[in-house]
Amino acid sequence: MWAMIATWRMAVEGITKASEQLESGIDAGYAVETAVKMVEDYPFYKSVGYGGLPNENCEVELDAAYMDGDTLSIGAVASIKDYKNPVSIAKKLSEEKVNNFLVGIGAEDYAHKNGFERKNMLTDRAKLHYEKKKKETLDKGLNPYDGHDTVGIISLDKNGKMCVATSTSGLFMKKRGRIGDSALSGSGFYVDSEVGGATATGLGEDLMKGCISYEIVRLMKEGKHPQEACDIAVNNLDKELIKRRGKAGDLSLVAMNNKGEWGVATNIENFTFSVATSNLSPTVYIANRKDGKTTYEVASKEWMDAYESRIKAPIEI
Repeated sequence: MWAMIATWRMAVEGITKASEQLESGIDAGYAVETAVKMVEDYPFYKSVGYGGLPNENCEVELDAAYMDGDTLSIGAVASIKDYKNPVSIAKKLSEEKVNNFLVGIGAEDYAHKNGFERKNMLTDRAKLHYEKKKKETLDKGLNPYDGHDTVGIISLDKNGKMCVATSTSGLFMKKRGRIGDSALSGSGFYVDSEVGGATATGLGEDLMKGCISYEIVRLMKEGKHPQEACDIAVNNLDKELIKRRGKAGDLSLVAMNNKGEWGVATNIENFTFSVATSNLSPTVYIANRKDGKTTYEVASKEWMDAYESRIKAPIEI
């Protein structure tokens, strides 16, 4: 048995390729790295890696993390600039005894010393998005990019090992040096091969208020199915934020246990996620919440075609 689950439609090509690796018996860590790198490398996914949308100074600052569910080893980078595939840098850091989470110049120095590829991650298309957003909203104050689309992927291999990885360019037009939940263990991700894993996407400032990925794994450890664990954790955090702060930002989570069973929960409309298992070909689903329960359906061909057209549409300023 092997399985993968990921946030967003943008992960489906990556998990398709990684699925072939898992079927051949490859380690969960290499598979999840493969899947995330495919998202990072595709310039039309404007919230991750190359082509990711910039901060308020038109600089692309990337965050990424990796966790091994067997050893609980963690590696993470944040606010790293001009390096390709930050997820691979995070994975390398997870092998270090100390200094597992590096930011900014420190992360870039580590990447350079370990031979990672330098690359200008700001594309012409991302610059156009920046100019358009600046023109439309700067006079109203900086607003986060709608969607906060972190890619987070959980993998389970045939040997029962589980791993998780995340990658994001963070909030569009964020303050220089801003870090969300994606690189933070327990908030943006968590995995334990003896239990399962979870990963988040949405407004990092709110996701990290609940350490929500760890909370879902904790609930699964108590015996909850991943779907039940996701619904409980997302509903509780959503309600708590509304009670204490008057509103809650976008909160969307996917989870998988060590049996390959999976779940998803969200407080937004039309949250997409991607799944592949030994018994299920790579599939994109659209999730919604009703009365505290998450429902989902397979994305139609028409929806998939419209998505492809939308992300590649010309940008008019």
